[in-house]
Amino acid sequence: MQAVTLGPTGTYSHRAARSVAEDVTFRESVTAIVEAVADGEAERGVVPVENSIEGSVSESLDALSRGEVAVVREVVTPIRHGLLAQSDEFSVVASHSQALAQCRDFLEREYPDVDHEAVASTARGVERAREDPTVAGIGHPATAEPDDGGVALELLAEDIQDRSSNATRFLVIAPASERTDAGGKTSIVVYPSANYPGLLLELLSAFADRDINLTRIESRPSGDRLGDYLFHVDFEAGLYEERTRAALADVEELASNGWVRVLGSYDTEHVVE
Repeated sequence: MQAVTLGPTGTYSHRAARSVAEDVTFRESVTAIVEAVADGEAERGVVPVENSIEGSVSESLDALSRGEVAVVREVVTPIRHGLLAQSDEFSVVASHSQALAQCRDFLEREYPDVDHEAVASTARGVERAREDPTVAGIGHPATAEPDDGGVALELLAEDIQDRSSNATRFLVIAPASERTDAGGKTSIVVYPSANYPGLLLELLSAFADRDINLTRIESRPSGDRLGDYLFHVDFEAGLYEERTRAALADVEELASNGWVRVLGSYDTEHVVE
């Protein structure tokens, strides 16, 4: 099986994708990953959707609401950040914006005068550190040693994330035709195309009345007009369950002027490396 995820080699997405497929290729954005799977260019995609410190990944939520794909698996992996550089003489720290935010307290305390540079991935930040001695990267400690014989970096500090419980949740996506009803967790996207007092309460009640636990609900702008939103909902029940089908029937009625995208049911795997 072949999977596509955020590159280059050494990103946390790459580490998660290796638990899905041996053949892993890369794209520069989550949108490109979703499009590759929807168009049949890739069998699986692995996208970060939520971090325990910084919350949801907006680009992933938006791409999933637009793409014709299914969620078939969830991978949760701990995040261990290290500070990597050619020496301790650097003036810039480069990494993905989420990684910079996850290490905010450490950077402000230890390197208050260093500039921050957001790049496409943690691995890109490490590459910047290999190329430029004035740049440090934030990434997995194992990426200090290059795979191709390039410049080795010093691991100046490790476990620099602000909380030791730091973990990221990745969703494994497949073509929409492979959506399954099996699994203990389900994700849907709801666009009510309506706005009135009590709308959100009615949406929540569809699940609460059937004793279905919501693990996440988040609103995102629809992009159609200001103040217009859609909702991403994750809950602990499979599509094969009668209570789930009844809840979704209520939700679809509430969204009769809009739409409901059922991404699928799946199970969770914890990957530690």
